[in-house]
Amino acid sequence: MTILEDTYRAKGLRKQLVDLLRTKGITDETVLAAINEVPRHVFLDSSFVEIAYQDQAFPIGSGQTISQPHTVAFQTQLLQVEKGMKVLEIGTGSGYQACVLAAMGAKVFSIERQRNLYFKTKDILEQLPFRVKTFLGDGFEGLPTYQPFDRIIITAGAPNIPETLIAQMKVGGLMVIPMDNPDGEGQTMLRITKLSEKELKKESFGNFKFVPMLREIGKD
Repeated sequence: MTILEDTYRAKGLRKQLVDLLRTKGITDETVLAAINEVPRHVFLDSSFVEIAYQDQAFPIGSGQTISQPHTVAFQTQLLQVEKGMKVLEIGTGSGYQACVLAAMGAKVFSIERQRNLYFKTKDILEQLPFRVKTFLGDGFEGLPTYQPFDRIIITAGAPNIPETLIAQMKVGGLMVIPMDNPDGEGQTMLRITKLSEKELKKESFGNFKFVPMLREIGKD
Protein backbone atom coordinates (compact mmCIF):
# COMPACT_ATOMS: atom_id res chain seq x y z
CA MET A 1 0.00 0.00 0.00
CA THR A 2 1.04 3.63 -0.36
CA ILE A 3 1.42 5.56 2.86
CA LEU A 4 -1.74 7.60 2.16
CA GLU A 5 -3.94 4.51 1.84
CA ASP A 6 -6.18 3.70 4.79
CA THR A 7 -6.58 -0.05 5.26
CA TYR A 8 -8.81 -2.23 7.41
CA ARG A 9 -5.71 -3.04 9.44
CA ALA A 10 -4.99 0.63 10.09
CA LYS A 11 -8.61 1.23 11.08
CA GLY A 12 -8.44 -1.72 13.46
CA LEU A 13 -5.25 -0.39 15.03
CA ARG A 14 -6.88 3.02 15.49
CA LYS A 15 -9.79 1.41 17.32
CA GLN A 16 -7.30 -0.32 19.62
CA LEU A 17 -5.57 3.03 20.18
CA VAL A 18 -8.88 4.66 21.10
CA ASP A 19 -9.57 1.88 23.60
CA LEU A 20 -6.11 2.44 25.10
CA LEU A 21 -6.68 6.19 25.39
CA ARG A 22 -9.90 5.53 27.29
CA THR A 23 -7.93 3.53 29.86
CA LYS A 24 -5.54 6.49 30.16
CA GLY A 25 -8.29 8.91 31.13
CA ILE A 26 -9.50 10.40 27.85
CA THR A 27 -13.27 10.70 28.29
CA ASP A 28 -14.35 13.19 25.61
CA GLU A 29 -16.09 11.02 23.00
CA THR A 30 -15.77 13.73 20.34
CA VAL A 31 -12.00 13.70 20.79
CA LEU A 32 -11.89 9.90 20.69
CA ALA A 33 -14.03 9.85 17.54
CA ALA A 34 -11.59 12.26 15.85
CA ILE A 35 -8.60 10.12 16.88
CA ASN A 36 -10.44 7.14 15.40
CA GLU A 37 -11.08 9.03 12.15
CA VAL A 38 -7.64 10.51 11.43
CA PRO A 39 -5.14 8.06 9.88
CA ARG A 40 -2.00 8.79 11.91
CA HIS A 41 0.23 6.64 9.68
CA VAL A 42 -0.02 9.09 6.78
CA PHE A 43 1.91 11.70 8.77
CA LEU A 44 4.90 9.41 9.27
CA ASP A 45 7.64 8.10 7.00
CA SER A 46 6.88 4.67 5.53
CA SER A 47 9.30 2.97 7.95
CA PHE A 48 6.96 3.88 10.83
CA VAL A 49 3.68 2.73 9.25
CA GLU A 50 3.50 -0.56 11.15
CA ILE A 51 4.01 1.13 14.53
CA ALA A 52 2.12 4.36 13.81
CA TYR A 53 -0.68 3.53 16.22
CA GLN A 54 1.49 2.89 19.24
CA ASP A 55 1.07 5.51 21.95
CA GLN A 56 4.46 7.14 21.48
CA ALA A 57 6.11 10.06 19.71
CA PHE A 58 8.15 9.59 16.53
CA PRO A 59 10.62 11.84 14.65
CA ILE A 60 9.30 13.66 11.58
CA GLY A 61 12.46 15.52 10.52
CA SER A 62 13.73 19.06 11.16
CA GLY A 63 14.35 18.10 14.79
CA GLN A 64 10.60 17.79 15.39
CA THR A 65 8.34 14.94 16.48
CA ILE A 66 4.74 13.86 16.05
CA SER A 67 3.35 13.90 19.59
CA GLN A 68 2.18 10.67 21.14
CA PRO A 69 -1.57 10.16 20.68
CA HIS A 70 -2.29 10.49 24.40
CA THR A 71 -0.70 13.96 24.43
CA VAL A 72 -2.71 15.00 21.37
CA ALA A 73 -5.92 13.68 22.91
CA PHE A 74 -5.11 15.23 26.30
CA GLN A 75 -4.45 18.71 24.88
CA THR A 76 -7.52 18.47 22.64
CA GLN A 77 -9.74 17.41 25.53
CA LEU A 78 -8.52 20.38 27.60
CA LEU A 79 -9.30 22.71 24.70
CA GLN A 80 -13.04 21.89 24.82
CA VAL A 81 -13.52 22.40 21.09
CA GLU A 82 -16.99 22.78 19.64
CA LYS A 83 -17.98 22.52 15.98
CA GLY A 84 -17.47 25.74 14.06
CA MET A 85 -14.94 27.26 16.47
CA LYS A 86 -11.90 29.08 15.10
CA VAL A 87 -8.79 27.39 16.46
CA LEU A 88 -5.23 28.70 16.11
CA GLU A 89 -2.51 26.06 16.35
CA ILE A 90 1.07 27.11 17.01
CA GLY A 91 3.36 24.43 15.59
CA THR A 92 1.82 22.52 12.68
CA GLY A 93 4.52 19.85 12.84
CA SER A 94 3.28 16.71 11.12
CA GLY A 95 -0.25 18.08 10.76
CA TYR A 96 -1.77 15.31 12.88
CA GLN A 97 -3.03 17.52 15.72
CA ALA A 98 -4.51 19.98 13.22
CA CYS A 99 -6.43 17.20 11.47
CA VAL A 100 -7.81 15.90 14.78
CA LEU A 101 -9.16 19.40 15.46
CA ALA A 102 -10.55 19.65 11.93
CA ALA A 103 -12.21 16.25 12.32
CA MET A 104 -14.05 17.72 15.31
CA GLY A 105 -15.49 20.43 13.08
CA ALA A 106 -13.13 23.24 14.05
CA LYS A 107 -11.91 25.88 11.59
CA VAL A 108 -8.18 25.32 11.99
CA PHE A 109 -5.45 27.89 11.33
CA SER A 110 -1.97 26.48 11.88
CA ILE A 111 1.48 28.12 11.90
CA GLU A 112 4.78 26.30 11.30
CA ARG A 113 8.22 27.93 11.53
CA GLN A 114 10.32 25.17 9.90
CA ARG A 115 10.27 25.84 6.17
CA ASN A 116 10.99 22.30 4.93
CA LEU A 117 8.54 20.77 7.39
CA TYR A 118 5.90 23.33 6.43
CA PHE A 119 5.99 22.40 2.75
CA LYS A 120 6.20 18.65 3.46
CA THR A 121 3.17 18.79 5.74
CA LYS A 122 1.23 21.11 3.45
CA ASP A 123 1.61 18.55 0.66
CA ILE A 124 0.22 15.77 2.89
CA LEU A 125 -2.68 17.88 4.14
CA GLU A 126 -3.72 18.74 0.59
CA GLN A 127 -4.28 15.01 -0.05
CA LEU A 128 -6.53 14.55 2.99
CA PRO A 129 -10.21 15.46 3.53
CA PHE A 130 -9.48 17.57 6.62
CA ARG A 131 -9.54 21.33 5.98
CA VAL A 132 -6.61 23.11 7.61
CA LYS A 133 -5.26 26.55 6.70
CA THR A 134 -1.46 26.47 7.07
CA PHE A 135 0.97 29.37 7.37
CA LEU A 136 4.76 29.64 7.42
CA GLY A 137 5.70 32.08 10.15
CA ASP A 138 6.56 32.96 13.73
CA GLY A 139 4.09 31.35 16.11
CA PHE A 140 4.76 33.99 18.77
CA GLU A 141 3.17 36.54 16.43
CA GLY A 142 0.02 34.51 15.76
CA LEU A 143 -2.27 35.46 12.89
CA PRO A 144 -3.64 38.96 13.58
CA THR A 145 -5.41 39.03 10.19
CA TYR A 146 -7.66 36.12 11.25
CA GLN A 147 -8.30 37.05 14.88
CA PRO A 148 -10.13 36.67 17.17
CA PHE A 149 -9.86 32.94 17.91
CA ASP A 150 -12.10 30.85 20.14
CA ARG A 151 -9.25 28.51 21.03
CA ILE A 152 -5.45 28.51 20.80
CA ILE A 153 -3.31 25.39 21.14
CA ILE A 154 0.47 25.47 21.40
CA THR A 155 2.28 22.24 20.55
CA ALA A 156 5.80 23.18 21.69
CA GLY A 157 7.36 24.06 25.02
CA ALA A 158 6.86 27.79 25.58
CA PRO A 159 9.13 29.96 27.78
CA ASN A 160 6.21 32.26 28.66
CA ILE A 161 2.60 33.03 27.83
CA PRO A 162 2.77 35.03 24.58
CA GLU A 163 0.84 38.26 25.17
CA THR A 164 0.37 38.65 21.42
CA LEU A 165 -1.57 35.39 21.32
CA ILE A 166 -3.66 36.26 24.37
CA ALA A 167 -4.64 39.49 22.58
CA GLN A 168 -5.83 37.45 19.57
CA MET A 169 -8.11 35.28 21.71
CA LYS A 170 -11.79 36.03 22.34
CA VAL A 171 -12.94 36.86 25.85
CA GLY A 172 -14.15 33.51 27.17
CA GLY A 173 -11.67 31.70 24.95
CA LEU A 174 -9.20 29.01 26.01
CA MET A 175 -5.50 28.48 25.38
CA VAL A 176 -3.72 25.19 26.06
CA ILE A 177 0.03 25.67 26.38
CA PRO A 178 2.94 23.53 27.65
CA MET A 179 4.88 26.01 29.83
CA ASP A 180 8.58 25.41 30.44
CA ASN A 181 9.32 24.36 34.02
CA PRO A 182 11.75 26.56 35.99
CA ASP A 183 14.20 23.64 36.44
CA GLY A 184 14.43 23.20 32.67
CA GLU A 185 12.96 19.70 32.84
CA GLY A 186 9.92 19.43 30.60
CA GLN A 187 6.78 21.51 30.75
CA THR A 188 3.62 21.95 32.79
CA MET A 189 0.42 21.78 30.76
CA LEU A 190 -1.61 24.92 31.36
CA ARG A 191 -5.12 25.85 30.34
CA ILE A 192 -5.67 29.59 30.27
CA THR A 193 -9.15 31.10 30.19
CA LYS A 194 -9.46 34.70 29.07
CA LEU A 195 -12.00 36.01 31.57
CA SER A 196 -11.71 39.61 30.36
CA GLU A 197 -9.24 41.78 28.46
CA LYS A 198 -7.25 42.14 31.69
CA GLU A 199 -7.91 38.91 33.64
CA LEU A 200 -6.73 35.35 32.98
CA LYS A 201 -7.54 32.12 34.81
CA LYS A 202 -4.73 29.53 34.82
CA GLU A 203 -5.10 25.81 35.52
CA SER A 204 -2.32 23.19 35.64
CA PHE A 205 -2.63 19.62 34.33
CA GLY A 206 0.63 17.80 34.98
CA ASN A 207 4.05 17.49 33.37
CA PHE A 208 4.87 16.74 29.74
CA LYS A 209 7.87 16.96 27.44
CA PHE A 210 7.78 18.93 24.18
CA VAL A 211 10.30 20.27 21.70
CA PRO A 212 11.00 23.99 22.33
CA MET A 213 8.98 26.80 20.81
CA LEU A 214 11.38 28.94 18.76
CA ARG A 215 11.06 32.32 17.13
CA GLU A 216 13.15 32.32 13.98
CA ILE A 217 11.90 30.71 10.79
CA GLY A 218 14.23 27.82 9.97
CA LYS A 219 15.03 26.17 6.66
CA ASP A 220 15.35 22.62 8.02
